[in-house]
Amino acid sequence: RCCLADTGKTVNDMEMNMLKNKCSLWAAVAAVLLVYAPVQVTAQTNAPAQSVTTTTNAPALTSADLPDWLSRPLTLEECLNIALVNNSDIKESQFDVEAATGQAITNRAIVIPKVVGKMGVNRVQDQYIERVPGSTLDVPTDSWTSSIVVQQQFFKGGQIAASLKIAKHLKEQAIYSHRAKIANVLTEVKTRYYDVLLALEQIKVNEASVELLTKELEDSQRRFKAKTVPKFNVLRAEVQLANAQPPLIQARNDYRIAKNDLCNLLGYDIPRTVWEDIPLNLVGKLEAQPFEINLSEAMAQAIEKRPELGALRETEIIAQQSVRMAKGGYLPGITGYAGYRSTSPSYKTDLTDIYHGWVIGGELNWNLFDGLMTKGTVDVAKANLSKTEEQLAATVRDIEVEVRSAYSSFIEAKETLESQEKNVELAEEALRLANALESAGSGTQLDVLDAETALTQARTTWVNALRNYSVSLANLERAIGITVQTTGEIETE
Repeated sequence: RCCLADTGKTVNDMEMNMLKNKCSLWAAVAAVLLVYAPVQVTAQTNAPAQSVTTTTNAPALTSADLPDWLSRPLTLEECLNIALVNNSDIKESQFDVEAATGQAITNRAIVIPKVVGKMGVNRVQDQYIERVPGSTLDVPTDSWTSSIVVQQQFFKGGQIAASLKIAKHLKEQAIYSHRAKIANVLTEVKTRYYDVLLALEQIKVNEASVELLTKELEDSQRRFKAKTVPKFNVLRAEVQLANAQPPLIQARNDYRIAKNDLCNLLGYDIPRTVWEDIPLNLVGKLEAQPFEINLSEAMAQAIEKRPELGALRETEIIAQQSVRMAKGGYLPGITGYAGYRSTSPSYKTDLTDIYHGWVIGGELNWNLFDGLMTKGTVDVAKANLSKTEEQLAATVRDIEVEVRSAYSSFIEAKETLESQEKNVELAEEALRLANALESAGSGTQLDVLDAETALTQARTTWVNALRNYSVSLANLERAIGITVQTTGEIETE
């Protein structure tokens, strides 16, 4: 029993010592936390602020970093002219015109005389020279010859005339394609220009909505303090104000993106450090330009004026002449030449003794059988012609569909705009009456909030209708083939 008591005492002493050690350990940990916790909290608290500071302190653009056209407000016409000069797609298309011009020069070269100069020097071993037995003539091992000859091809189975026509229509085809590319780019510039104006108007609409709801919240708070309205009115006003923030945030983001897209079309490389304050200011506002045309007139103008059809018509002519050129391989070719030649003597070792004089002649070349190469070339040319004819017919159908769709969208935008012409005024009057009724005690806060929401929706619908009308008009003009009016010059020569 004594042993057990001693053992129990020993165990109790051990437990007490362990408890003391744990308390000492926790006390040490607590002391360390008290020392380092303020530092950690400070670091965590300051971390977001430091991150935001790094983002917003990106180097600002100075006037020296900007092109001249970004240092002033731009009209739509100025944006179109800038795109004509700086847009990459238009520049690439201009290079295609230059390449076609070079190809036309190559094709026309077939009718221009060729001047060919030749000179040759030759030395052979003596044992390769065949000598006449018993002859005393000294045959030289060295010889030279030179000539300058003018060559002219007179006939090549119809290929000369076909090549000249191809040269002409190659350039015309490139010019039509260039005009189509310009029309596409300028229509896109107009659309992006209207998108920037729309985003700016949406910011104004949503800022006005937030301002109205802020005033409503302040009014509800004052009335709640005066105990004339319940807490529910304040909460409802706070919810409405919070709901109005996301559309404003989205409108600001749409404004940034629209400016970014427009700058890209204008050929401006935005610095990578800039994401919000893109230095692009536009002069103008969304307006509905009157435009009247019926569908039949639009169809007729499109078939007549669309540059894509002009390019395909030129391609069809080129394909027809290519068939003619291919068939020319069945016929002979006649070439004439005239020139002057000089040569060293054939039976003297004195190379300075020159024999020279003029020469004139002609050649007739006729491939009587070329392994069916000409037949294959003709088949390829005929297939390309059939393909071009089908492309032309398909493009006509596509353009007719495009005109119908653009015309329908324009009518929709026009009717929508007309339906909303006085809606904003009505919504403003409804809000004024709702406020007056609430102040008189015969109206409710819900009526005011509903009127404010209706006004915001009416304003949003109106600015969207203006933008959609302008964009649909631009697309209709593009579908018809109406040339965008600019002060810039289109280089096609």
